Amino acid sequence: MLVSDLIPLIEAKNLTPSVSADREVTCGYVCDLLSWVMSHGDSGMAWVTVQTHLNVIAVAVLSEMACVILPEGIDMEQESLDKAVQEGMVVLQSPLTAFEICGRMAAKGVAAQN
Repeated sequence: MLVSDLIPLIEAKNLTPSVSADREVTCGYVCDLLSWVMSHGDSGMAWVTVQTHLNVIAVAVLSEMACVILPEGIDMEQESLDKAVQEGMVVLQSPLTAFEICGRMAAKGVAAQN
């Protein structure tokens, strides 16, 4: 599944539309503790988090993730979005809960983690 396929599935808004959404989503993950995500992040991961600061983008880029997903309509600071665009990281905002997002991804065959 591509990030572009994920957008309608989770009713998401792309907060970084200038970044290509043609990345392959290979697995999904939910966690808000950045040190934990740094040790468990994988390439191609769609990461669901309520965190919105600059370090989220740094961790996602470091792990070569496919995208960051903010659940429940959470907004991200403009500084973080600007950094995401600069680094080529897609940030999505979904009205769904983290549980609903992961349930929909799992139903479409996205694995829990590589």
